[in-house]
Amino acid sequence: MNQLFQDIINFPFLYRAFLAGILMSIAAGIIGTYIVARRLVFLTGGITHSSFGGIGLAYFAGFNPVVGAFIFSILSAVRVEWTTTSGKLREDSAIGILWSFGMALGIIFFAITPGYAPNLMGFLFGSIVTVTSLDLIIVCIVNIIVLLFFYFVYRWIIYSAFDAEFAKTQRIPVGLINMLMIVLVAVTIVSGIRIVGIILLLSLLTIPPSTANLFSRNFKTIAIASVLLNILGITLGLIFAYKLNIPSGASVVCVQVVIFAIAKTITVISDQLKVKVSLSQRITHNGSTKASA
Repeated sequence: MNQLFQDIINFPFLYRAFLAGILMSIAAGIIGTYIVARRLVFLTGGITHSSFGGIGLAYFAGFNPVVGAFIFSILSAVRVEWTTTSGKLREDSAIGILWSFGMALGIIFFAITPGYAPNLMGFLFGSIVTVTSLDLIIVCIVNIIVLLFFYFVYRWIIYSAFDAEFAKTQRIPVGLINMLMIVLVAVTIVSGIRIVGIILLLSLLTIPPSTANLFSRNFKTIAIASVLLNILGITLGLIFAYKLNIPSGASVVCVQVVIFAIAKTITVISDQLKVKVSLSQRITHNGSTKASA
């Protein structure tokens, strides 16, 4: 472990990897709580995979692939939200079309791009140890946007998400809030592609909130717990990846799943104990009642 800390100090790429993981945990924890609470996991998967089309287009056109992913993801998110709210197409159908189209478009652009073919594995499964200073700046900006947005319009977000009819009576712009939240989901997704990749990104957004939801139903509590669980999962995942020489993104996901499994086991055992205690109390109460009679 001492060797790991020394390497973090001596090698900038390791320092950036741990810093990127911690920073990504903030936005992923907050936005992930919204995704799980609104049951938007399938939509998130569609936006995540459609961003691959933007990456391919960026490589073909010769500009930064992250910029291409940002543009494509935001346009896809807005398109899905507008199509489904207008009633022109079912949400699951729209997501399925965008999901497959984005992946197909990305593969085509990669195939027709002249010259050296880029490494697709880095985008599909992530490579946190190759995070650059620009990636850190992007994640910081996304964190600031997410935190400020939730700080100023938190009540509007909650009302729009869980009681849209009441929100409309309070003159809250429900449609605008939902659209902006979908855009924030897309932005958060793209900022995390370099960390765990397109395929594994859903783990940061869904597993920690699902784990926290086992113990609480309060949105703020789940969001804070999700951030902490993300930090724990990414830190342990990077340590295991370093020690075992395995891909960092896959290691992070496996750690997140193990944490969820442990939490689920604890809740199951706790529920069983509560049932037994309640049953024994009823038996004792019934026995004392009969004795007094």
